[in-house]
Amino acid sequence: MKRILAIGVFLAASALALSPAQAEMSVEAARASVTPFYQALNAAFAKDSPDLIRQATAPDWVSCRGNDVCNSRDEVIAGVAARQKSIPDLKWEIKEVLVSGNQVTVRGEATGTPTAAFFGAAPTGRPFKIMSIDVHTMEDGKLVRSYHIEDWMGAVRQVSAN
Repeated sequence: MKRILAIGVFLAASALALSPAQAEMSVEAARASVTPFYQALNAAFAKDSPDLIRQATAPDWVSCRGNDVCNSRDEVIAGVAARQKSIPDLKWEIKEVLVSGNQVTVRGEATGTPTAAFFGAAPTGRPFKIMSIDVHTMEDGKLVRSYHIEDWMGAVRQVSAN
């Protein structure tokens, strides 16, 4: 009897652990969820960028470039628009997607050639290429919090190089 009870408890616990609310998102599902966000970063999607960001994010989503330095969705939309104006060929590619629970890590690559002042550097006609690492927390297929690491100063060095 104890063995049957133990097996029953084990099966019930296993079922709860694998329930859809607790199941880990597949890499394919994670990629599908974050793709609109990365499309929005591309200059080619500039006119659709605000809608793509809203599609990929929850209304209270925040984007953080530090532990305590975060921007709201509307602030990010404005910042993306400004960046796309100064880098009219900005292209952001998803290189790799990793999933752990409700965390989606994206290794990306940004390329472009600034045509206006770029983090204080005058435009030189030189392009840049940088890697990005983003960690997104997901709920119901939407980004709710994102942490970003991009080497923008490395990009400045590339466009300013003699």
